[in-house]
Amino acid sequence: MEMTVHIPVMPQEVMELLDLPSGGTAVDGTLGLAGHAALMAQRLGAQGHLIGIDRDHASLAEAKKRLASFPLRIDLLQGRFNDIDRLLAQAKVAAVDGILLDLGISSFQLNDPQRGFAFSQEGPLDMRMDVTAGATAEDLVNRLSEQELERIIGEYGEERFARRIAKAIVYRRAEERIRTTGGLSKIILKALPLGYTRGKIHPATRTFQALRIAVNEELEGLGAALEKCRAALKPQGRMCVIAFHSLEDRIVKNTFRRWAQEGLAEALTKKPLRPSDAECEANPRSRSARVRAIMRIA
Repeated sequence: MEMTVHIPVMPQEVMELLDLPSGGTAVDGTLGLAGHAALMAQRLGAQGHLIGIDRDHASLAEAKKRLASFPLRIDLLQGRFNDIDRLLAQAKVAAVDGILLDLGISSFQLNDPQRGFAFSQEGPLDMRMDVTAGATAEDLVNRLSEQELERIIGEYGEERFARRIAKAIVYRRAEERIRTTGGLSKIILKALPLGYTRGKIHPATRTFQALRIAVNEELEGLGAALEKCRAALKPQGRMCVIAFHSLEDRIVKNTFRRWAQEGLAEALTKKPLRPSDAECEANPRSRSARVRAIMRIA
């Protein structure tokens, strides 16, 4: 696969919110291709310590190449930020100055047809961020009940025609197993009313998003993971979260609000920061990004 150039979302805003000290320690909990991590490394300087966490072995390998020229200590760890307590212990780190979580999917994964994230390219229906573990999207669409598919597509994809799509999937799989991104995309298109297919986003977008969230259990445990991240911060340490989905952002917003009310953290963003029109034009995948940040008090 041709190497993807990764463009980090809202880089200046994120770095200002994190405000990492020279010589400090920071975690990029969703490393990807190290777009944000490279900027974090610059801020931390030669005496700093950067810890990168990612579920995807391929992303970790590419990130390692990108960060190779930085002189600071770098630990790249395979896993989920949900396990940040265990991973920091593995790196022999007690507490950190900053944590960044980018909850979106990377262009590197989207642009690889073999990963099955994109309906725009024919490939196997996989969608796993860690290709060594768990059920694939193919498993879900061919195994789950019509009611469960409707729930996932409606809740995670916020798709108004979830029932029609779920019914069409179950009807089609009775004839033959659904195996590819293109095959699923065609089923979705046929299930939708004609006028609905002329919107700004592709009609399959919400369903593919929903399946990706379900496959990778992206919402399960997010609140608990945020608690672990806050606990890993030093006093005055900062955490910045970039969310792309309203359900994720709601969990982040409510968690940060509760911390502020309980005197555990100070909100650094009264409202989520959004990318500028210029950034959305240059990097269309940034358009749904919402950035929130806190500073730990207790």
